Amino acid sequence: MKIACFDEGRIGLVDGDEIVDVTTLCEHDPGAWPPVGPTRLIAEFGRYRPRLSQALERSPRRPLAGVTLRTPVPWPNKVIAYPVNYHAHGREMQAGYRATLQGFFLKPNSSLSGAGEPIVLPDLPGREVHHECELAVVIGRQVRNIARDEWRDAVFGYACLLDMVVRGKEERVFRKAYDSFCPVGPWITTADEVGDPSALQARLWVNDELRQDANTRDLVLDIPGMVEMAASVMTLYPGDIIATGTPEGVGPVQAGDRVRIRIERVGEMTVHVVQGRGGRNAPLEQPYDLKIVKQ
Repeated sequence: MKIACFDEGRIGLVDGDEIVDVTTLCEHDPGAWPPVGPTRLIAEFGRYRPRLSQALERSPRRPLAGVTLRTPVPWPNKVIAYPVNYHAHGREMQAGYRATLQGFFLKPNSSLSGAGEPIVLPDLPGREVHHECELAVVIGRQVRNIARDEWRDAVFGYACLLDMVVRGKEERVFRKAYDSFCPVGPWITTADEVGDPSALQARLWVNDELRQDANTRDLVLDIPGMVEMAASVMTLYPGDIIATGTPEGVGPVQAGDRVRIRIERVGEMTVHVVQGRGGRNAPLEQPYDLKIVKQ
């Protein structure tokens, strides 16, 4: 199944170029705060799946183009990201470490956005904002200290993810934490539809220029390893998102650009880039010389 959030807090199932509204079937109040309905659906998916399957066959449909796609998990417990997880990207970043020995960092939930929402650039003269093409692994059940070979039982599904970053040498999370700096979508494709994620081709274009093109077979720390490592440190909960790291080819985006990401068997989304207001602060006041090590 392809599970999406759309418009103002509604839950839908995507089938081709149409969407079925299953908000009521999921017993979700779209106006509730916090918006935990999609997280609850993931946690209790076994209970809901039969009625969702029936809805795909019998319920009215709407054109997908007529809705605004939001992030499919608006209220995860955490977003876990693995830095420098492709060797070629490590070389382009002049980084001597890899995710296998470096571990992970956390992005704030407030940085999440969806396929129908723009990337909003902060007003930071002298700084570039770069795209990073990644696979999102969505956790499906509560786990802690699981063995590597148990990773499949923990995974609910997959999505496309853009890890946006202000280039610099300040704290990584600080530069990746701006609102809209973690677009996820366009929906979650459940694990049974994706199958083996160890050889998925992922590509990213800015406008019509192909910038990133890599395969998950080239990950330094693979998906089972990422799940195992994260669960060795902290409890993983349904809806938690693991960002697998980006391949080589990262580069700047500007207002007016279109960023398109496509991951085979998972999905494709195009996100527009706009210039925002605000975002200046003392650590990012100084221009950043891109000739030195990128971080």
